[in-house]
Amino acid sequence: MLGIDTNVLIRFLIRDDEAQYEKARKLIRREVMAGQRVFVSQLVLMETEWVLRSRYALQKAEIMCVFSGLLDATDVQFEDEPSIEEALFVWKDHSAGFTDCLIAAQNRRLGCTATATFDLKASKLPGFISA
Repeated sequence: MLGIDTNVLIRFLIRDDEAQYEKARKLIRREVMAGQRVFVSQLVLMETEWVLRSRYALQKAEIMCVFSGLLDATDVQFEDEPSIEEALFVWKDHSAGFTDCLIAAQNRRLGCTATATFDLKASKLPGFISA
């Protein structure tokens, strides 16, 4: 299995640089044709959300659609996919960031009873408490 970095995932998703898009597409296709999946870590996914929002000005609903499509792809494997799915479910109804939602979901899956934070928006999420 081949892990991909944020810049490869962004080029594949956004296709704003045709040469890099083609390289990313061929790289992913090569893995799939060899019976492998590409791996996307939570760090890459968090960074991808930030890049899509800050650099490409995608709205939350658009990013959620992109991530949902990735989750549905059979040729992509994610680190702790259940936490990602839970984070997306919570994120759609809250003003806190995706990263905070993912932190809460992963901590809960790892056995934490709560996650302490100073972040006011995050403290309103299920699983967070104010520090």
